[in-house]
Amino acid sequence: MVVGRNSVLEALTAGISGSALYVLERITSDDRVRAVLKHCAQRGIPLLETPRAELDRITGRALHQGLALQVPAYSYVHPDDLPARAQRLGEPALVVALDGVTDPRNLGAVLRCVEAFGGHGVLIPERRSAGMTSGAWKAAAGAAGRLPVARATNLNRALVGYRDAGLAIVALDGGGVVEIGELELATDPLCLVIGSEGRGVSRLVGDTADVRVRIGLPGPTESLNAAVAAGVALYEVSRRRAHPR
Repeated sequence: MVVGRNSVLEALTAGISGSALYVLERITSDDRVRAVLKHCAQRGIPLLETPRAELDRITGRALHQGLALQVPAYSYVHPDDLPARAQRLGEPALVVALDGVTDPRNLGAVLRCVEAFGGHGVLIPERRSAGMTSGAWKAAAGAAGRLPVARATNLNRALVGYRDAGLAIVALDGGGVVEIGELELATDPLCLVIGSEGRGVSRLVGDTADVRVRIGLPGPTESLNAAVAAGVALYEVSRRRAHPR
């Protein structure tokens, strides 16, 4: 289920196919609701008027704002598809891999950051990781319909494959010796690995990295959550790419 007025509208605008739209009985309409209904009418998506109690049950009591779109199971791509996408666009690859990030809202927010800063996709492991749930869709604010997510059975093996294909593996680590803003590899094809706020990247993934970088934090806060860290790091990479030294 994709739930919430903005999320449903963004999914439909991105061309995501829906099998049914659940609409709250006597919903208070606005421009978003009218646009959603127009999309569904044009594409023949059935409308199911639903009592509030049933809509709450269907959505797991999420903040649905009166709309829930039933969509097919999310289609993950193969890890190799992400650098291949960059190659088709004629751009140096920029992939973000998440290591141990289990909050779907963080995954969705990372997707939004990756799209905003010109990245080519997000790589996640199959196990011990957030997946593309309705919460991730909502946090991605439309990016989930436009940016691919790959899933690897073994994250470290996928990263080794990226390195063999010419991508630099850059792990974000509070103990890194290089500040992200000074990363010379920023203009090269790269995969930026971000761990959880508590654990950071795993030892095995950290050992695989070509370089560990840090975000300078002059204040008393010791760490940032994955989505905030991704936004800061991707900004610095995009800045270096726009103005190489």
